[in-house]
Amino acid sequence: MNYFFKSRPDTGWVSVGPASTFPDLGEDMGNLVEARLCKAHMQPGCKVFHVPKQNPSQAKEMILSADSLESSMTGDELLDQVVVFQYRGRFHAVDHRCPHSAYPLSNGMPFDIEDFGVKLSAGLTCPKHGWSFDLFTGLSDTGRYKLPVWEVQLRDEAGAKIIDPSESHGRAEERTVWIRRKQRMG
Repeated sequence: MNYFFKSRPDTGWVSVGPASTFPDLGEDMGNLVEARLCKAHMQPGCKVFHVPKQNPSQAKEMILSADSLESSMTGDELLDQVVVFQYRGRFHAVDHRCPHSAYPLSNGMPFDIEDFGVKLSAGLTCPKHGWSFDLFTGLSDTGRYKLPVWEVQLRDEAGAKIIDPSESHGRAEERTVWIRRKQRMG
């Protein structure tokens, strides 16, 4: 047995559904959980999943009300939860719990991080105290808090082949979104 390459139990990939079931958020300036039109139905702009660290295969979707403008979960209820959404054509997955105030980030608002009109990155603002986090690095604009960012893959409908998100071939209906906790090095 090779002990150097043993996989940790919390690093398994989890399917979170077809890419076509995620509305593409952008210019509307609403929070993530706010209902939007997607495939002729109103549904929340994000999905939230409970992914147990010790067994990611037991992941289950937390149902958010499309009628509600806020997620009602708070504090420790948010542990082991991830919020997944599509912003300007890219899929993002981050811990649901704000590392600063334990507030549900599904109530947050995505935005572009710009400098002199040049888009550098994307961010998410927690509405409880107004702190913002970079969606790629997880770094906060205030303090030393860091939001755990998850890895995201687009795969074919069967979940077998990884699809390069920069390539426009294929329809969104044929793509599925997969997530996992970022692996720690060392």
